[in-house]
Amino acid sequence: MTTRRTSLKLLSLSAALLAVAGIAASPAFAQKTVIKLGWTTSDGAQDPYAVGARAFKEEVEKRAGDRIEVQFYPNRQLGDEKDMLEGMRFGTIDAGIITNAVVANVEPSFQLNDLPFLYSNEAQAQKLLDGEIGEALSKKLAAKGVYVLGFMEGGFRHMINNRKPVVNPDDVSGVKYRVMQNPVFIDMFSSLGGSAVPMAWGETFTAVQQGTIDGLEIPVAVISANKYNEVTKYLSLTNHTYSAIELLMSKRSFDKLPADLQGAVREAAKAATASQRVTAAANVQTLLTDLEKKGMQVNKISDPAAFRTSVKPVYDKFRSSIGADLTDAALKAVQ
Repeated sequence: MTTRRTSLKLLSLSAALLAVAGIAASPAFAQKTVIKLGWTTSDGAQDPYAVGARAFKEEVEKRAGDRIEVQFYPNRQLGDEKDMLEGMRFGTIDAGIITNAVVANVEPSFQLNDLPFLYSNEAQAQKLLDGEIGEALSKKLAAKGVYVLGFMEGGFRHMINNRKPVVNPDDVSGVKYRVMQNPVFIDMFSSLGGSAVPMAWGETFTAVQQGTIDGLEIPVAVISANKYNEVTKYLSLTNHTYSAIELLMSKRSFDKLPADLQGAVREAAKAATASQRVTAAANVQTLLTDLEKKGMQVNKISDPAAFRTSVKPVYDKFRSSIGADLTDAALKAVQ
């Protein structure tokens, strides 16, 4: 009798352990993956980086349920863009939304997107980046440890300063502009006669405020979100560079995900990129009106062709580092 009772207790205990094991292995108890997503600008409602981050989080968590949580780190909480990109390469940072010019410092072929006056409009840029050329760029960066999940949109970059409006190329001459630490931007302003001052984003607002530099070049949404209207007077709509902002993920972090979650992340990024572009474009006109109401003097340039002529040496100089075939294919696509 005692033996039978003991056997029954053992069977009951085994059944209980199996049940617990089964619950622990179920999806509800699976370990949640956290993707830490950083960017350097604000988390404002109309900041293009923040708009992209929110769209990505929504799309990922909709597809992955409780298995992935995307956490936000805006305002340089994970460092400047160069630091974040290096962290992604080494697997110490999961993901970031990074300005194209910074990516180009790691993979020079991305200098293509920064060539001045390359794209006539947003649709032209999007078509090129969503096609074979964008795929070729992505493969080159993947070889260096970082995946491109999407080419989001920062909007066209414009010149703002405290000296004078920019109407003609000569108006750039002698003005000190903060530029990203990227040779294409340095040479672009030098070819226009300006004084290019390479500077990290985190130092820029104070430098303008204190008069160390006269101005900078920046998309409308970033001007508004970071309150540059408070420290600069003139906004000239030069449309000199289409600002692609790449949604990136560390290869090491991505490759740790099971196959189904990898698919969910890529699908989410595609959907988020599409919605971010629509939102970013819609915001621009509203923000321009608002910036004028806040006191910025807004003007258009008189002759874009004159600016293109002035920056031709930039194309000649960077053709080889971008890749002659890639450069030619892009020029053919936008003509």
